[in-house]
Amino acid sequence: MALPERYSRYSVLYVPEGKGTYVADFGTFPFEGPTLLFSTPMQQISLQANDAINYTMIQFHGDFYCIEYHKAQVSCNGLLFNNIYIEPSVKLTAYECGLFGYLLEQIEKECNEAVADEVVLRSYLQLFLAKSSSIKIRTMTSSQYQLEKDEQMERFKELLEEHYLDLHKPNDYARLLAMTPNNFTKRCTRYFKKAPSAIIQERLILEAKKKLHLTRQSIKEIAYALNFSDEYYFSRFFKKFTKVSPQAFRDHTGISLVADI
Repeated sequence: MALPERYSRYSVLYVPEGKGTYVADFGTFPFEGPTLLFSTPMQQISLQANDAINYTMIQFHGDFYCIEYHKAQVSCNGLLFNNIYIEPSVKLTAYECGLFGYLLEQIEKECNEAVADEVVLRSYLQLFLAKSSSIKIRTMTSSQYQLEKDEQMERFKELLEEHYLDLHKPNDYARLLAMTPNNFTKRCTRYFKKAPSAIIQERLILEAKKKLHLTRQSIKEIAYALNFSDEYYFSRFFKKFTKVSPQAFRDHTGISLVADI
């Protein structure tokens, strides 16, 4: 996958060995197998490596398995998918690599049946995602992970969650953090593997994607809810970042069943 690809489904790449760089939208993340790499619908992703990387990709549509509806069971929404602050990957041990390899074999076997059992497939998928989330949570609560935390960048996350609708410039957050713009940019890029301007844009786009997928609000209603002056400006902004219009994104991903719950 040297060239960038864009899929309308949730995607997980199982990479048993090899190393390289995983690019997801504006984020660039080094990886070394065995690992799992995650992407959300319509993200632009690519694998970059000097040597050929063998991987298996599993994809699913939100209509088949809704990660928002099943968040109590798998906890992957906002952890494996739809999180702009943490790396979209899960590092595996040799044992865990074998476990996920086995699950993928069972999923492939079921898919190759004359009539695949959707209940069985959803069960395997749920186990796959739940186990991925469990490993990710364990990694993020480890002492090593906690030692590597940058408290000012963690504060930036809090400030962005408070102000993403009204503060859209890196200098706004540098000022709130009492940091020089240059220092803020360097610290942010090192910590999140992406520039602050990209994170600020991503946070607004993430909210737009949620509303497009999880609600039945019109494009105009979503634009106003996100403080855009009109739906046309919102559409231009959204398309510049995602390469598709808000309506095309909604058409590709569909409206989640939680919109009616």
